[in-house]
Amino acid sequence: MPKNRFLTGEYLDRVPHWHTDDSAWKAKSVRHMLQRNRLSPRIIGEVGCGTGEVLRQLQLHMDPQCLFVGYDIAPQAIELSRTRQNDRLECRLADIREDADVRFDLLLILDVLEHQENYFRFLRESKSLAPYKLFHTVLDLSAQAVLRKENLSNRRRFTDDLHFFTKETFLQALCDEDYEVLDWFYVPRSVHRASGITQTFLQLPRRICFALDSDFAARLLGGYSLFVLAK
Repeated sequence: MPKNRFLTGEYLDRVPHWHTDDSAWKAKSVRHMLQRNRLSPRIIGEVGCGTGEVLRQLQLHMDPQCLFVGYDIAPQAIELSRTRQNDRLECRLADIREDADVRFDLLLILDVLEHQENYFRFLRESKSLAPYKLFHTVLDLSAQAVLRKENLSNRRRFTDDLHFFTKETFLQALCDEDYEVLDWFYVPRSVHRASGITQTFLQLPRRICFALDSDFAARLLGGYSLFVLAK
């Protein structure tokens, strides 16, 4: 079994901001998905809430009566969430699947499945926690990513991702566990997190290719992530 760096503190040493800088655009995408599907959840849970910043961003822009509860197994992440918690936003150091009494209107599962040794089991055990589930995953598996030597292995070492997805394999995993996919859309993650010569060079080709065929652009050049609403 691989060492869980989220528990040992090594992940915090490597990523001291715990991806808080991604929280604003993720929360904006969550709100976009809710608006286009006319959903108004009253209680929102999040698996792997990290510092709680996504929930805080949602709280700033959603109905003031909405309640937010985050779960994370990393003590360091929950400690970082303390300053964001309030009477309607709580982050708990726990595995949500072991909290037998929890039920939500919407469950956020953002950047979580790729870290699960058995993501099919995780999907089965999480399904009953809320009628609606909103997933986010980075689509790291693309032609250019595979062709670049050690690109995926380097990413695995840096992010501790155990699995890499395309849109098709991610949606199929949900269908395999009898989830009903209601809606999905791409997000140009490379625009939000562009760094290095390669990523900067790929910006224009990605934009042009995406305008012509979004699925082909994601499979060929990568740089996109996927939001999926499911039941």
